[in-house]
Amino acid sequence: MKKLKIAIIGYGRMGKTIEQLALERSHQVVARLNDERDWHKQLDKFITADVAIEFSLPDKVVGNIHKCFDANMPVVVGTTGWYHELNEVLSWCSEQDQAIFYASNYSIGMNLMFQLTKEMSELAAKYGFRMRLFEKHHQHKLDTPSGTALEIARLVKQYHPVIEGYVLEESPNHKLLPIEAVREGEVNGLHRLELISANESLSLTHEAYSRKGFAMGALMAAEFLVGKKGAFTMKDLLQSDEE
Repeated sequence: MKKLKIAIIGYGRMGKTIEQLALERSHQVVARLNDERDWHKQLDKFITADVAIEFSLPDKVVGNIHKCFDANMPVVVGTTGWYHELNEVLSWCSEQDQAIFYASNYSIGMNLMFQLTKEMSELAAKYGFRMRLFEKHHQHKLDTPSGTALEIARLVKQYHPVIEGYVLEESPNHKLLPIEAVREGEVNGLHRLELISANESLSLTHEAYSRKGFAMGALMAAEFLVGKKGAFTMKDLLQSDEE
C-alpha cells in the first residue's frame, strides 16, 4: 500500500478520527482545514497532498470540491446534504479531468445493508408487507433525513414496484415510505428498515458503534482513488481487486 500525503477538509470529530487511523496506516496528514483562514495559512501544505478527504458542512462542500479540482487533487467526499448539486459537480469532474469519490455512507456494514435493502424491497412487494424506515443521529447533524436514509429510500423506490417516494411522517398512502428521523445526544448512526403486516414484522438494522467504521471506509476510498480519473462510489471500491 502506497503511503499517502492527506489533506483533511473539515477537522471536526470525523476529521480527527480519520487522522488517527491515517497515522496508524502510516499515512501523513499534511493539512487540516476548517475555514478560510486555514486555507490561507495552509495552502502551501494543502497542494503537497496526494488526496483530500472532505467531511465539512453541506453549504461548504461544493466550494471545497472546487478548490480540490483547481489544485488537480483527487477528493473523497463524506459530507452529505449536497446531492442536489451532484450532477453539476460530476460534470465539472468530467470536463476538468479530475477525480472524485462520493458516498452517502462509508461504512462497509451499511453498504451491505444497501445490498440487502434491494432484496427486502422486492420481497415486501411480493408478500404484501408495508415498509417503514427509522433513523437516528447525533444532535449536531444538519441534514434530515440523513444522506444514508435517502439512499435507502432511493433503493426502496427502485426495487419496490409500488413505492414512489418518501414522507417524514406516518402516512396511509402505501406509495410513500414513511421515514422517522431523530436527532439526539451523540448517537453515531442507527438505521432500521422495517417490514410490517397485520400479523408480523421483521427489520434490518445497522448501528454504528463509533466513527471508526466510517473513517476507515473513507481512508480506503482515498487509497483507491489516488492515480485515477473520474467519479467513483463505494460500489467501485467494494468490487475492486486492489489491496
